[in-house]
Amino acid sequence: MRILLWHVHGSWATAFVQGRHDYLLPVLPDRGLDGLGRARSWTWPASVVELTPEQLRAAEFDVVVLQRPHEAALATEWTGRRPGRDVPALYVEHNTPRGDVPSTRHPLADQQRIPVVHVTHFNRLFWDCGAAPTCVIEHGIVDPGHRYSGEWPRAAVVVNEPVRRGRVVGTDLLAQLSRTVPLDVFGMQVHDLAHVLDVPQQRLRTFESLPQERMHGEVARRRVYLHTTRWTSLGLSLIEAMHLGMPVVALATTEAVVAVPPDAGVVTTRPEEIAAALRRFVHDPAQAQAVGARAREAALARYGLSRFLADWDALLHASVPRAS
Repeated sequence: MRILLWHVHGSWATAFVQGRHDYLLPVLPDRGLDGLGRARSWTWPASVVELTPEQLRAAEFDVVVLQRPHEAALATEWTGRRPGRDVPALYVEHNTPRGDVPSTRHPLADQQRIPVVHVTHFNRLFWDCGAAPTCVIEHGIVDPGHRYSGEWPRAAVVVNEPVRRGRVVGTDLLAQLSRTVPLDVFGMQVHDLAHVLDVPQQRLRTFESLPQERMHGEVARRRVYLHTTRWTSLGLSLIEAMHLGMPVVALATTEAVVAVPPDAGVVTTRPEEIAAALRRFVHDPAQAQAVGARAREAALARYGLSRFLADWDALLHASVPRAS
């Protein structure tokens, strides 16, 4: 099957393109948000091909996988085919709703031509999609392997743009928690975080935009993984840390409450319990290793790549029954 999709979420796309299909990705000269093309920080197979809008006009494809509301219009403009009408289409909803959350209407609410595929059951519950067809395909990731050593008595945090995103990703909690255990923060635009939070560098170190492979290795050297995001579908960095074999401590918000079993870490809404759990794991390496091993088992069972790709194959072939 030939699938047209945009490169929007790197970690999700990295898993998605591991399937047995051909993947057509729009690319623009500036590699902006509507034309990123192939990933540069992840390893993608040769079946992922970049095409310019001009090349897309003549390209053959079986289905469009949309991920943002304006992509339907882009697909029509660049290919001459209307998603859901001239070519089958699916819409992947990566995000939790914003604004008046209990009443937030999905952009594709009530239409019948394009199913909405939620990445978590929490998303499906909270988005109002009206009469639109919906389903859930939970995340899957490429297994980075059991790489946990926990040799450094510090907590790892992975977050992008923590200063701009603020309370959404729990940036306000980091200063307080850094007084409990030292933190190492990985991600994009994290370099000025310690200065903004007025935290000494030795208590909060930052590592800017490391390649995925290197970041996995570095994160796994920390004793425990800390997930402070308040409002997100399900941070894939949390699932990646579990795959690495790390014990995790997370806020009990959105899908995290079911993603992390009780024996795989600590999930709570109480900051003081977050702090106590971090302290306990940092000072008890044996317990940290044992809990991390169970976290890996849980992540492989629920968020393994083979299950993810099988679920997507079933949906794609149901949507495009005559495609090969």
